Amino acid sequence: MSTQTSTIDDENKYLPEHPWISCMPILLAVFIYVMDGTIANVALPHMAGSFSATRDESIWILTSYLISSGIVIPSVDFFSRLFGRKNFYVISVLLFTVASFLCGTATSLGQMVFYRVLQGAGGGGIVPLSQAIMMESFPKERRGTAMAIFGMGVIIAPIIGPMLGGWITDNWTWPWIFFINVPLGCVAAVLAKKLLFNPPYAQRQKDVKIDGLGFTFLILWLCSLQVFFDKGNNADWFNAAWICWLFTFSCIMGVCFFVSQIIRKETLVDMSVLRNKEFFIGTFIQVVMASVLYASIAILPQFLQSMMGYTAFLSGMSMMPRGIGSLTATIVCAFLADRVDKRKLVACGLLVLGSAGIAFGFLNLQIAQMNIMIPNCLMGFGMGLSMIPIINLSMETLSNQQMTNASGLQNLFKNIGGAIGTSLVATFLTRFSQVHQYMMVGKLSDLNPVFVERVQATMGALMKYTSPDVAHHMANYSMYGALLKQSSLWAFMDTFRIFGVLCLMLIPLLLLFKKSKSRG
Repeated sequence: MSTQTSTIDDENKYLPEHPWISCMPILLAVFIYVMDGTIANVALPHMAGSFSATRDESIWILTSYLISSGIVIPSVDFFSRLFGRKNFYVISVLLFTVASFLCGTATSLGQMVFYRVLQGAGGGGIVPLSQAIMMESFPKERRGTAMAIFGMGVIIAPIIGPMLGGWITDNWTWPWIFFINVPLGCVAAVLAKKLLFNPPYAQRQKDVKIDGLGFTFLILWLCSLQVFFDKGNNADWFNAAWICWLFTFSCIMGVCFFVSQIIRKETLVDMSVLRNKEFFIGTFIQVVMASVLYASIAILPQFLQSMMGYTAFLSGMSMMPRGIGSLTATIVCAFLADRVDKRKLVACGLLVLGSAGIAFGFLNLQIAQMNIMIPNCLMGFGMGLSMIPIINLSMETLSNQQMTNASGLQNLFKNIGGAIGTSLVATFLTRFSQVHQYMMVGKLSDLNPVFVERVQATMGALMKYTSPDVAHHMANYSMYGALLKQSSLWAFMDTFRIFGVLCLMLIPLLLLFKKSKSRG
């Protein structure tokens, strides 16, 4: 008991005097970084048109950002020891800001991809460092409230991104989605230099050697993995030989990276934190939730634009109720996270999140706007109510010195989870649409009296404007178009249901956590 008390006292002596003031630049930097991950999605067709690029080529504008940030994320502990954590944080914010300005000035696809790589390299260290600093700036009994405020940037920003990006693209031009980061990034960098807390253990260390071998394995693993996820669906996955070779290469590089980090000294990351049961399980739950979050952000605007005829701005606006739900959950967590068992909050959040996903699975093409708003608000509330306490639960048994390294690893896996979820969406929609089309095409037969009646009714309307033969052909084509639309609708619904069930399946894992302490 005395040992535990002395450990707590040792950690508390490094707490800042005014933690909320020192965390102001963190909240601002996290918000603009996370928002930039989704703000470019709705403007992608406009950027592709400006660069005379195809849709597949323009995808690299998104993937280059993810690849670059994914490489930097697990390396934050090494760079923090090399430059000092505060200095590295300021460098990351400044690099992200300069790269954002360069992205707005790009005149070709090659320039844009290069600038997005720089932007991802600058922003990759922002979230894990911010998460670690927020956790270290407060005593353990107040970390739940701190992470609830931190969750406002992590959860709400990617929801606001598509709406803001659609409005800027429709009313101004796409470069402004990057230019708006410049003043905010400059303010965040100045505030971080002035206000950021810098404890002794987070300052620059001498004789820090770079893990060149581990860094090389990491780059090759993540680059090949991202290309596999992005191009796999278009290449029919493992039916293409080059996809098989690429996946094999990615697995080998991944194994080499993890083995090198375990058996060697002076490594890029410390894998020993994965031995912590709470950290491992909490990270796994967050990976699944990240895949659901980014996949749902990608699938809902796509459904509204392709099936319901919404514009880019209106499809972005469809995410607003989710932001309201997330904000409500953040307020709830701020009051309850340190007063009740966090496992109960996570279980309630996952239950609401799964129910919202299943509710989305019962929509149709005659829905009212309220049918989108209510499940969307519930999904945002469930995501906020579960994501914030699970971050705290996964880090609760780690020391302050382990926070930076653990945050880097955790955010690396969450980044991979988001990429997996986005790729699964494309695969689910393609495959499920084909399955339902195969199941329903047999109904388009002259032996089906309903089909014959619909064709004759459509022919009767069209024969006023064209010949009977052309009218018959157009009527059949119209019915086949309706079949394609219904099969796509079923594909969207099945995907939503899968995500809902997946969230519900995470709830039993919470029993593996110890009961969290509360202030009462």
